[in-house]
Amino acid sequence: MTVRTLVVDDDFAVAAVHRAFLEALPEFTVVGEAHGGGEALRAVESLRPDLVLLDIHLPDISGLEVLARLRARSGPPVDVIAVTAARELETVRQAMSRGVDHYLVKPFTRAAFLDRMREYLARRLEVQRLGQWLDQDEVDQLLQHRPRAGLPKGLSAVTLRLVTEALRDSEADLSAQEVGERAGLSRVSARRYLEHLVAVGKAEVQPRYGMANRPAHGYRLT
Repeated sequence: MTVRTLVVDDDFAVAAVHRAFLEALPEFTVVGEAHGGGEALRAVESLRPDLVLLDIHLPDISGLEVLARLRARSGPPVDVIAVTAARELETVRQAMSRGVDHYLVKPFTRAAFLDRMREYLARRLEVQRLGQWLDQDEVDQLLQHRPRAGLPKGLSAVTLRLVTEALRDSEADLSAQEVGERAGLSRVSARRYLEHLVAVGKAEVQPRYGMANRPAHGYRLT
């Protein structure tokens, strides 16, 4: 699966950075860039992207207005991730009410950006696997209303499932690096999810020794 992506940012250099970040993910293809709201709307009509990375502060019309117009159009649906320095509560609230799929606040690291894109991709694949008719669990899953009791702030239920499946599919214990490679995460992010699984009793960790008796940690499901 390839996610055709349009990058929208008023700063040409920042747009180029976001494009370069996405090039590290083979599942994403950047089909174009736009540096204003009107240009972004025209690009959506001509390029038909699956996903728009949308800045809120644009020189002509606000990204919030762009989002509203995208949701009101009659063409094929397009997902939108806000990638912006706008962090005011009212701005975030309006973005949510107008149907933004994710909201990523600048500045952020490359690892944080890639983790968010992987979370989006996992959710997109999850939605595509749903049938035409949904039961309540699937409706809750689609609307992201599934209870997240016990999940620390910053952890995603979708990513936690990817980490859990990586452990389940392995006959031997895995290091955080190995889990990250299988789940499409950085080592640091994978370790956070693994430590959570250990804390709630769903996984266990034990030392293992590799080259030169250097200790590492191996994780497996309990």
